[in-house]
Amino acid sequence: MALPETQSGTNRVRVLVVDDSAFMRKSLSSMLEANKQIQVVGVARNGEEAVQQVLQLKPDVVTMDVEMPGMTGLQALQQIMAKHPVPVIMVSSITVEGAQETLQALEWGAIDFVPKQLDGVASKITEIQNLLVPKVLAARYAGAKLKKVPLIGGAKSVALPTKALSSLSVSMTRGSKIIAIGCSTGGPQALFEIMPTIPADCPAGIVIVQHMPKSFTKPFAERLNNLCALEVREAVDGDEVKPGRVLVAPGGLQFRVVKKSITSSVVKLSPNVENHPHAPCADIMMQSVAALYGERTIGVILTGMGHDGLEGMRAIKAAKGRTVAQDEASSVVYGMPKAVVEAGCAEKVVSLSKVIGEIMNMV
Repeated sequence: MALPETQSGTNRVRVLVVDDSAFMRKSLSSMLEANKQIQVVGVARNGEEAVQQVLQLKPDVVTMDVEMPGMTGLQALQQIMAKHPVPVIMVSSITVEGAQETLQALEWGAIDFVPKQLDGVASKITEIQNLLVPKVLAARYAGAKLKKVPLIGGAKSVALPTKALSSLSVSMTRGSKIIAIGCSTGGPQALFEIMPTIPADCPAGIVIVQHMPKSFTKPFAERLNNLCALEVREAVDGDEVKPGRVLVAPGGLQFRVVKKSITSSVVKLSPNVENHPHAPCADIMMQSVAALYGERTIGVILTGMGHDGLEGMRAIKAAKGRTVAQDEASSVVYGMPKAVVEAGCAEKVVSLSKVIGEIMNMV
């Protein structure tokens, strides 16, 4: 079902659209080609066709439906990452099951995802387009960084880490520190890789803003919790920030850390009254942390599209806190870290594999 080549310049992003719904294939193709920087070079109805088309057409980016008959999107992703790695953006339902499958896809090599409604899709086309087009344009630059991933032969038995005891509060008076992390595109994969390497006795509380819809942040936190020695959970209003605990900002809300008492700080969640493009927003979270912890703040910006986190890292630097940014070579999308680095707000710029080492040298 390959589409004919068009008279496109070499700078256009060549996209393969994969979806079992004819309506969605047509809709996604139309919304993508409405942007003159994008060319849809093929469509596929299922996973088998997707793998064949990737090998034949060698697109720059693939949009992949998660739920399809026969070979699913997850199975096709595994085949693609093993045979011919290419940036894949999953198009997922917003159900709990859809979220779990999407997070699995991110672990297996997909670089990002776009949620879709199962009902009333037509009314959501503009919303999907506004999310998908920028992600496709950004994804093209990730292709050269992808490596082949061996096929997974079955479920692996993984010993769950021993959880840290989190009975100690972060003292606001005795110099305890806080680690504030912001990320977007490529962030889940980065966090899946580095968070398990943080030791259980890390003496700082950790807060994370990962751009993600509200139905995805809880299963994302649960998946991280299964990987880490630290307790990881989606934050609720009033949660205490303390060593041994990682709090993930819930989607759809703004996340701040505020003073509860002379010895403790807690999470304050609020609606996105600022109408900020991102909820949660890394800038808002980091600015609250910088105001409360000052020089005891460690700000970290990982891979991501855009520049969210720049003002937060600027605030941390102004408060004499420490700052770390992921480097370009290891970032899936060098947007958020680039903004921080170019503004002179990154004390350390390191590869993903060295981020935790730098953090642990600072706590």
